[in-house]
Amino acid sequence: MKKGFDNQKYLTMQSEHIRERIAKFDNKLYLEFGGKLFDDFHAARVLPGFEPDSKLQMLLQLKDQAEVVIVISAEDIENNKIRGDHGITYDLDVLRLIDAFKEAGLYVGSVCLTKFAGQPLAEQFRERLESMNIRSYCHYKIPGYPNDVARIVSDEGYGRNDYIETHRPLVVITAPGPGSGKMATCLSQLYHEYKRGVKAGYAKFETFPIWNLPLKHPVNLAYEAATADLNDVNMIDPFHLDAYGVTTVNYNRDIEIFPVVKSMMEMIMGESPYKSPTDMGVNMAGNCIMDDAVCCDASRAEIIRRYYKCLCDQKINGVSKDNRYKLELLMNQTGVRTNYRKVVVEALERQKATGGRPAAAIELPDGRVVTGRTGELLGAASSALMNAIKALACIDQELDLVSPSSIEPIQVLKTQYMGSRNPRLHSDEILIALSSSAAQNELAAQALKQLPKLRGCDAHSTVILSSVDEDVFKKLGISLTCEPKYEEEDRMYHKK
Repeated sequence: MKKGFDNQKYLTMQSEHIRERIAKFDNKLYLEFGGKLFDDFHAARVLPGFEPDSKLQMLLQLKDQAEVVIVISAEDIENNKIRGDHGITYDLDVLRLIDAFKEAGLYVGSVCLTKFAGQPLAEQFRERLESMNIRSYCHYKIPGYPNDVARIVSDEGYGRNDYIETHRPLVVITAPGPGSGKMATCLSQLYHEYKRGVKAGYAKFETFPIWNLPLKHPVNLAYEAATADLNDVNMIDPFHLDAYGVTTVNYNRDIEIFPVVKSMMEMIMGESPYKSPTDMGVNMAGNCIMDDAVCCDASRAEIIRRYYKCLCDQKINGVSKDNRYKLELLMNQTGVRTNYRKVVVEALERQKATGGRPAAAIELPDGRVVTGRTGELLGAASSALMNAIKALACIDQELDLVSPSSIEPIQVLKTQYMGSRNPRLHSDEILIALSSSAAQNELAAQALKQLPKLRGCDAHSTVILSSVDEDVFKKLGISLTCEPKYEEEDRMYHKK
């Protein structure tokens, strides 16, 4: 696949820029870390060449200087808020993040519970952290936040919060999701540091929008598509334009809150080190794009993916979503329709050619598109997956790598013993059958070895797939979309 982003340049440039920012302050920088740190697949899709764990790898270059503080809202704990991509509550995700950071070699200093008011579940979580020898601190809701700056920057405001003890120059403030209170935690720490005579600094790390790309650049529009349900809007940074005469891009929430943040920093530090929201950022991604056309193409495809996801969510939940119209507007702004993606065209054509039976298409790394349809033995997703790895292994498409006689016992198990109505094999079941055949069948073994080559490939289904098939495609790193319709539209209940 064509690359549009120089990942190695990014790792080097980004880590060096953060070192420079640390040096501008009293060798103490609180870095608000937005977005996904371990698995930023959005960035990987719109900036081909960007590795999903690039931000983690960048931090590892600073690991001797860095420590991590994970922030979680006590209200989110009490409300059992779920992280959608992992399907676990925010408090469990904190534990997952701690394990992941430690396994990667990064030091996790503590956990901070924001908006703490003695919530029972939050208290239980603190006890759980204590039992695991993980330090925790509490920050409290401040009346008048964020506008009553005089009260916030006082002993009655930030002064009531616990001071988080940190020991390294770079303190990375991260969280399981948005709204956790990362910025407030950073500013509270600045207040306490200055009280202690430490002239610490604050900076913000967000990959998107990319500040030194045009406002309507497809990469930045793809970010708007990704956050359409949050009503985020990219804007020209008026503070940066006024201070420097240079046009840069930020998003509405940072621009709206900047006057307040600037006032807080002036009260804490004597004067604000920043004249604009753009000044606060440290993102170097825009400097590492090496093929703008490739990134533009990838971003247009991503906007279409987000549109399909919105349509499918509407279909599944039966609730109309306003962000559909925003996504349609973004598609118009980039001049694309759903047929911009080859897999959409090929899947729909295969469905039409087979009398309306569900079909799926996968685009291979070399640009070829293979399709599959629902048959007696395999569903459309399973069929397309098998055809894709056969194509990559240069195996005849008509050759059965798993014999029907091997599939039939699995079908019997599903229907007669496990109560399934669907005898066809899902993607995970056909891959297990293929791996069983690989010990005696060299061609099956060759096909199995092609699976890693599907990472980053595009796919489309003419019907909403089961959660099993979706999960397999996700684990293989295939970017899947579906038409917003079910295989059996007349059924009242659809089990994903």
